[in-house]
Amino acid sequence: MQQLGNDGRPAGRGVSMRMGSAGMAVMLVVFLVAVVFAANQNDVIGWLVVIVSLGWLLVFSFVVFSLRSAARKATARLQGHTGFGGSGQSPAAPVAVDRARDLKLDHSFKIVQVQVGVVREYLGKDDGMVERALETIEITSHNARSMMKGSTDGPVEGTVVD
Repeated sequence: MQQLGNDGRPAGRGVSMRMGSAGMAVMLVVFLVAVVFAANQNDVIGWLVVIVSLGWLLVFSFVVFSLRSAARKATARLQGHTGFGGSGQSPAAPVAVDRARDLKLDHSFKIVQVQVGVVREYLGKDDGMVERALETIEITSHNARSMMKGSTDGPVEGTVVD
């Protein structure tokens, strides 16, 4: 499984975050230049330009900081619900994984029980059903063992007969 994430970069420093920081710096420079020119000229139009640039700086700051906090919250929620983050994992995530694994193991054991019944039914006959049932039991038990913690074997390939 491929992990979603930051591709080796520190969290929160994507292209959009760098562009937001660069845009914030540009808006700050525009505001400071407007203040310097307005102070040097000391006329009403210069101060109006300062007020307008301050307004744009405040709007831009609000948008950038709102998007950053929303992105952080979305990342935390995604990590908490899907289990990608080690520390941000919700308490219900391991329980759901264990429950799914237990259901799969239960199903595997039910398949084994059915195939044991097939073996008992066809034991005296030379029909090939016993061999197929034993192969199914072998595949199913191997796959069930691979679902258990600590096992590194992959699933066995073959035809499962129900």
